[in-house]
Amino acid sequence: MTPLYPGQITDVAGLMLGHYSDTRRPTGCSVVLCPHGAVAGVDVRGAAPGTRETDLLAPGNLVEQVHAIVLAGGSAYGLDAASGVMRWLEEHGHGLPVGPAVVPIVPAAVLFDLWVGDASIRPDAAAGYAASDDAVAASAAHHPRHWGNVGAGSGATVGKLFGPQHGMKGGIGSASLTVGGVTVAALMAVNAVGDIRDPSTGRLIAGARNDDGLTLRDIQASFVAGRLPGRRLPVASDDTVAGPVPGANTTIGIVATDARLDKAQARRLATEAHDGLARCIWPAHTAFDGDTVFALATGSSSASLPPEVLGTLAAEVTARAVLNAVRAARGLDNPALPSASDLGLA
Repeated sequence: MTPLYPGQITDVAGLMLGHYSDTRRPTGCSVVLCPHGAVAGVDVRGAAPGTRETDLLAPGNLVEQVHAIVLAGGSAYGLDAASGVMRWLEEHGHGLPVGPAVVPIVPAAVLFDLWVGDASIRPDAAAGYAASDDAVAASAAHHPRHWGNVGAGSGATVGKLFGPQHGMKGGIGSASLTVGGVTVAALMAVNAVGDIRDPSTGRLIAGARNDDGLTLRDIQASFVAGRLPGRRLPVASDDTVAGPVPGANTTIGIVATDARLDKAQARRLATEAHDGLARCIWPAHTAFDGDTVFALATGSSSASLPPEVLGTLAAEVTARAVLNAVRAARGLDNPALPSASDLGLA
């Protein structure tokens, strides 16, 4: 499926993107390399995050730049992928000089996909190393990146408000915009508990399926006495509404720009990017999600934009990346999780 919106995160000069997708089950990791360093920030909005090296991104803390950011499946186990990226960067001489050593700074965030296939299979250090190799190969070949069921989006799902068995396939996607000589781009791995809608039309793209397995829950309807008018709610066998699995969700991603920012401004950019999630994920930032957005600023552009414009662009490309991710996803057979394209909704 062709992405609805153009662009990708590598439109920001100085960034490389690589994926590792495990062939044994739907899981994987994605890495954005900035080997020569980029100013970074982060904003964690979900109440069930899985992250690494986020504290050092706070303004006022010593480290000013990072050398890669990792997005991975596998829940907390997937954080191990960042170790492989660190090893790759060290071998290539990239990192923060500390005495006789070079220490690559690699923040990471993970999503929960362990319920899709064999939970003992997770992204590890070897996966992170392979994704780094893939980033360099793709950059050298000017190879366009594929979205949907790749990298961190391999096992991603959405629409799990009434339990994962009623969900649909999520994925990973990207988008970019260039205004006034400044590029802003986003990469989002969409594994939300909520439904996905197109904010330009209000149309539901993917979400919780009713118990007939086909009809989507009407996002505009109101909850009345535990039922949606005209629809059947997904229910458990005891006729009670099945809820989401705590901590088994999360939308994670990166918003990037070639503008010159300091750490406080990068953090603000990440904060404003979350508006893009809220526009197209309903509900977003729940107690069951670990929604985390990183920001990267390479400073490679000589142009600048007012902060308010940068923030507006960040929210827009984030929303577009989410829609591209879900639109490009392909359904799974085991468990049965259709995609938006399978149901003619993409």
